[in-house]
Amino acid sequence: MFQRIGIIGAGTMGIGMAVDLVLHGLETVLVDVEEKHLQRATAEILQTVRFAPMLNNKYPRMAEDDVRSLLHTTTQLQDVEDCDYIVENVPENWSIKEPVYLRLDEICSEETIFGVNTSCISITKVGGITNRPDRVIGMHFMNPVYMKPSIEVIRGYFTSDETVTRAESFLAQLDKDAIIVKDQTGFVSNRISHLYMNEAAWVVMDGVANPKQVDDLFKKCFGHKMGPLETADLIGLDTVMHSLHVLFEEYQDTKFRCCPLLKKMVHAGECGRKSGKGFYTYAK
Repeated sequence: MFQRIGIIGAGTMGIGMAVDLVLHGLETVLVDVEEKHLQRATAEILQTVRFAPMLNNKYPRMAEDDVRSLLHTTTQLQDVEDCDYIVENVPENWSIKEPVYLRLDEICSEETIFGVNTSCISITKVGGITNRPDRVIGMHFMNPVYMKPSIEVIRGYFTSDETVTRAESFLAQLDKDAIIVKDQTGFVSNRISHLYMNEAAWVVMDGVANPKQVDDLFKKCFGHKMGPLETADLIGLDTVMHSLHVLFEEYQDTKFRCCPLLKKMVHAGECGRKSGKGFYTYAK
């Protein structure tokens, strides 16, 4: 059984991961480069944990002190050195990810598994810069993390059977199943989902439909719970844009060329829910 989990990055996914871990009684070390990000993350985690039992009665009602006793925030990467398992959620940018893994490899026990919560970057590429490529595995969590019963698990070229088994055990503690796929840039979910989110942005830019019409078609005609543009706003338009850049660079296929409207919105700071405005406007 895993007891102490390190979460690297206090953005949307890091917050979601921390909520899920705390709700399952796991000690959580949440790391980010800035204290203000950690303060914002803590406030959101406390609020989400408070309301989670209203959405699903399997979750415990937790007092604020109970949450804080499990949640430890820090700006020092060194503080995850004694964690059983690491899940990394930093931005989809190799120049940011690479030094994080080089440092984690230095400070963590040889037995510690690195779960790469990436949208598109190759798990084999991440494992290849460490001294433990057999203990590096992709774990593509999706939001809201605590409400998703399954996740996409990506087996890198060097990932061992033992690491896969331990990853499945970790997910079982969170009441989740693993859908295990092979490693190739974008994996399964994002090679497909980013195509339809990107094309939805093109449809809006071309004036064929507005965002609500696009999303209503997917929800009312196809039965999706969320439309592609609502999904993009939830993920973060900046994350979607960076992922498309990774996919285009890898495959050199114009189908992954990022929509100019999407890039324009990101450059304007309209990144979706986390910024208060994307294809829709959100209360901050």
